[in-house]
Formats: sequence, structure tokens, C-alpha cells
Amino acid sequence: MIVIGLMSGTSADGVDVAICDIRGRPGDMRVDLVSSAAFEYKPKMRQRILACCDRAESRVDQIAALHVDLAALFADCTLAAIHDAGMRPSQIDLIGSHGQTLWHNVLPSGEVNVSLQIVEAAVLAERTGVTTVSNFRARDIAAGGQGAPLTSYVDWLLLRHPRHWRAVQNIGGMGNVTFLPPQDDSKAQPIAFDTGPGNAMLDVAVSHISGGEMNFDRDGYYAKQGRVDEEWLEELLRHPYYAREYPKTTGRETFGTMAALDLVEEAQRRGLGDGEIIATLTALTATNIADAYRRFAPAPIQEVILSGGGRRNPVIVGMLRQLLAPATLMIHEDIGMDSDFKEALVFAVLAYETWHGRPATLPALTGARRATILGSITPGSNFSDIARTTYS
Repeated sequence: MIVIGLMSGTSADGVDVAICDIRGRPGDMRVDLVSSAAFEYKPKMRQRILACCDRAESRVDQIAALHVDLAALFADCTLAAIHDAGMRPSQIDLIGSHGQTLWHNVLPSGEVNVSLQIVEAAVLAERTGVTTVSNFRARDIAAGGQGAPLTSYVDWLLLRHPRHWRAVQNIGGMGNVTFLPPQDDSKAQPIAFDTGPGNAMLDVAVSHISGGEMNFDRDGYYAKQGRVDEEWLEELLRHPYYAREYPKTTGRETFGTMAALDLVEEAQRRGLGDGEIIATLTALTATNIADAYRRFAPAPIQEVILSGGGRRNPVIVGMLRQLLAPATLMIHEDIGMDSDFKEALVFAVLAYETWHGRPATLPALTGARRATILGSITPGSNFSDIARTTYS
């Protein structure tokens, strides 16, 4: 099947589109990235998204409007990516849309009772004519899981090493890790959870300090100018999230805009300069990742595959190389996968599994009582044709 995966992460940078050719089933699955495209949000749209993530600013009418407007934008991006690939919408079988997370509610117990992703699937299916699978997290949460990280199931399918343990470490708005046992170990289970803040608080702090001129610390510009305040870093690492047992997830509700601005204000009261603030928040990202490995890795990790925007920050990568030694740090390109479109590819695979009536998660990854078929299917004009082809 030709399946498109659509992804917009917690950093709310833009829409990633991955056109994938998927064949086979778990244990014998082949996923080829046919074409890909990235579409950056205009500043006004990004501001709308971030405002709707903020419970102090968001309103139900704004969220409802964004739900539809963002879907129209997703559809435009999808059609543009299909055109740029030299294809026609009629050649696409399915769309898998993660949507845009606005709220991921973690109870004091660590359980997740709701996770809200917007982007109206009916608009996508109507505008493109392609049957669309969306709302992937809800069923896992209904089964007692965290609803995340969903990328871990595809890591399990495609990225295990034949002989040793690997970690797949995403550094997006939040950080999440999958600890993957080797293929020759038939008994060990994978482990996955959010390590903590990735780029989300760091990006907010950089934008605030730069007066909006920079949305992220490109090439570690600010972090390279300052030193890490070890005393403050130690205090930041006492946040109870880091010590909580997995499965666990988090988001902007805990490590978002308001948290970042509060930390900048606290640092300025301490007398820290701009470089010291960003250097310390950068160290927080790297250190909370390394701390998670120390606490929870079930075996020595020999390879770490980095993904997400944080892999481009040389200061974060340098810190991780020291903190995670002797593990080898890699990127997805080292194993033949495109780092930029890995998450979009994931939602193409999840849509493919949903269409074939197969669970697309493991209880070991999300903490659910059982593995469930994820997502909701919204028929497009091609629905009857692909149903006939698949099920006849």
C-alpha cells in the first residue's frame, strides 16, 4: 500500500509529510520512504497552536476553529507533497494523521486519562479523497495505557539490532526513549517512556531572551556562550517526574511555555546571564536523558540512535556523547532511515496496521492492559476500492 504519514510535534514547527510504500506484516514488514516534504508553520499559525496549548490563554472557540483550519492546512500540505512527488491523490491508499497535540493530561498517580490531538480527519478525507486514520492515542488510553510513545512500536518492528541492546532517543519538544532488546533475545521486552523536556522549554527561553528573533538555539549559539550553573541544574533535576517509574509520559502541560518563562525569571533572579541560562537548560535536556538511562535501562546500551530536532544541537549531542559513554551515538541515516521524517513514517505504519485490523502497540511500551487496534478510520472517496482490494 502507498500510505502517507502526517506529523506535527510538540515543538509546533510545521507539518512533516512522508509518502511510504509499505508491504508485509509484523515480523516481515518492508517500509520504503518514497518521497517526503516539510512545511513550516507561518508565525501566526504557530502562535495560534501554542496559545491553544496554554490553559491560561486557550478558549473553546479558538480550539474548535484551529481544529478545522489546521486540517485544511494539513490537506494542502498533503496535496502539495503528492504533486511534488509526481503522483496523483488517486495513487494514495491511506493517510495516517497524528494531528497536533494540545493537551496530554497526566494524573498525580502517573496515569493518563485524556490526550487531545486536533486536526479534523473529515476535512483531510474530503479534501484529498483519501481514507484517513487519526486519533491514534485514545484507544490505548482507554485500555489503561499512556497513549504514548507510539513511535516505539515501529522502533520494535524495524530497528532492533541482531545482537545487542539499542536505545532510540527522540529529542523533540519532549524527549522519549525506546530501549530495544536484540533480535536474538526472544524473552526480553522493550521499554519506552518520555525522558522529560527536550526542546520545548529551551525553545521558549531562546525566543524570550532573543526578543523573538530566534525560535531555537541554532547550532547551540547561546549555550556555547555560557557555562552550566551546576547548583541550579541539580535543583531542576529534582523535579518528581524524573524519578517516577515508567510507563510515563509528559508534555507542555508540565514542561511548556509557562514553566520555561518561570525558569528564565528564576535564573535572572539568581543573576545568571543569557548564555548561562540557555547552557543550563541545554544541560537539563541532556542530563535528564542520561539520568533516565541510568535509572531504567534494563541492560547496557551499546548504541543510541538520535532523532528529532535536538540531534542538530551540537551542545546537546556533545553532552550526550560524554554522559552516555561508552555507548555509540548514531542517527537514523546510519541505519538507512531518514531522521527528519521518521515520525511521519511511523504514523503511516500505524495507519497501515489499523487498516489491516492489527494492534499497533505493545503493553510493555505504553502500560496498557492489552494491545489494541489504534485509531479511527474516516472514509475517503477511495474507501470502497481499497476495502475491496484488501479484504476480498
